[in-house]
Order: sequence, then C-alpha cells, then structure tokens
Amino acid sequence: MKPTAPEALGSVIPFKGDTTINTPAGFSAGDENFDHFNLKNGIEYAGTHLILDLWDAEHLDDLKLMEDTMREAVITCGATLLHIHLHHFTPTYGISGVAILAESHISVHTWPERNFAAFDIFMCGDAKPEYAIPVLKKAFNPGKMNISEHLRGMGEPVDKQ
Repeated sequence: MKPTAPEALGSVIPFKGDTTINTPAGFSAGDENFDHFNLKNGIEYAGTHLILDLWDAEHLDDLKLMEDTMREAVITCGATLLHIHLHHFTPTYGISGVAILAESHISVHTWPERNFAAFDIFMCGDAKPEYAIPVLKKAFNPGKMNISEHLRGMGEPVDKQ
C-alpha cells in the first residue's frame, strides 16, 4: 500500500505556536538535528544556495536532457527527489522548471536563443549542492559559468565549547 502524503513525510510536529511542520520520515521532535541546519566554520545556517549562470551553453531546449540532468544532479548531490516539473515553451524555445527535493530544490530557466541558462540550487542537511556543478557542465557544455554561493538562514556564531 502506497503511503499518503502525510505518512510519506513522517510525523507532524507542533512548531512555534499554531504553526506545524512536517518532518521527514524517521525523525521526531526529540531528534538532535531534525531541522537539518548545518554548521560550518562555527556558523549555523539552514542550507547552501547556489546561483549558477551558464553562458554559451548547448542543448538548452532539450527537455529529456534537462530532466535526465536534473535527476543525475539530485542523485550526485545526495538529495532526495520528491517531484520534478518542467515546462517546455515549444520544441525550439526555453525550459522552465523545478525539482522539489526533501532538502529543498533545483530550479532552471533557459533561453536557448541566447545560449543562457539560470540554475538555482538550494539544499540543506547533508546534501552537497556543489556536486551538481560538474553534472551541469557535462550536460550543457557552457563556455562560461558565473557561480555565487549564499548560506541561507545564517545565525549567530556557535560557541564551540
């Protein structure tokens, strides 16, 4: 029997008043790191958000290649794919879409007429969003890439006592 959506997510835990959050299956409010925040160089943060611009890229109107590449990126990053939706504007125009992950998302918008693609990769927990970069390079062969990294949800430095 296939679990319903709430069962697949795990339990629902009260969080800050009337708000509730769905926790991944196998986790409970008593688990030490059920929110999947990260700690790097003494800074606690929600996750790593990569913004990638691919210039002089190829195959940006190939819907099957885009889906296969996004799936490969998810696996390579150690993430969990929940759903993928891609929209092809026509066979010769761009693609917009998103892979929804348990760890967050990968989104894409392409302009094949300009050989440009914009990827947005945000992941929390143990997933490694930077591992998606070589997967995207291999698939779309960009002449140039601009990459920026943002640590989302940064808190105050954590005392390492």
